[in-house]
Amino acid sequence: MSPALYFALTLFVKMAITAAFVVAATVTAERVGPLIGGLVATLPIGAGPVYVFLALDHDAHFIAQSAVASLTINAVNVIFAMSYALLAQTRSRAVSMVLAFFVWLILVSGVLAIHWTFVGVMLVNVVVLSVCLWLARPLRHVGVAGFRPHWTDLALRAALVASLVGVVVTFSFQLGPGGSGILAVFPVVLLSIMFILHDRVGGQASAAVQANAVLGLVGFAFACTVLHFSANAFGSVVGLTLALITSIGWSLMVLVARRHGVAV
Repeated sequence: MSPALYFALTLFVKMAITAAFVVAATVTAERVGPLIGGLVATLPIGAGPVYVFLALDHDAHFIAQSAVASLTINAVNVIFAMSYALLAQTRSRAVSMVLAFFVWLILVSGVLAIHWTFVGVMLVNVVVLSVCLWLARPLRHVGVAGFRPHWTDLALRAALVASLVGVVVTFSFQLGPGGSGILAVFPVVLLSIMFILHDRVGGQASAAVQANAVLGLVGFAFACTVLHFSANAFGSVVGLTLALITSIGWSLMVLVARRHGVAV
């Protein structure tokens, strides 16, 4: 088999596996309410498979540095989700998504102009998450009626995520760890949920999912931090495993706290 054909086949398999995983996870999220929906949406269901495939092609140091870039964009994604949640209270899907994504683009442009250290990125995440968690609190508790997504919804979601994986894996050597880490956490899952839910269940209910996603992105920040340190110390496999455990553990902790009436 020629190298070009081998690359094309393996890339297709990577894209298909990731798309199927994301679709299955987000369909589950949409049927169980805004809290679990927001938490599942911010699990590394998009970034995780991308990082696995990056680890197959790059060393542990590349993965550790990519995690710092992902942590930087995590703060931007928090503001993105919060911007949409506020706009969606009274605005249409198009206006809410376009304005929120415009904010995302502006912030990413600013982020790319700065050489970040881990300490600086962590401080930015602490400030952004603290403010947005306070803003999101009154928007989280809106009922979302369960529904079965149309096949076109699933096809759109699969195509978006598969395309993201294809771009990152194909160009990771040219992008470097910074560019790969940024693209790995492009908010494709949040965007697809916004697009599908807003007109289906209403702006406020869709906003509630995003408001709960802000809470979930706290766990993703912890996961990126764990990946940054553990990948360098123990290798990519251990680092990615610990990051996944961290993200899932945070979500489970939030769910247990809510069931016991703890305000989070």
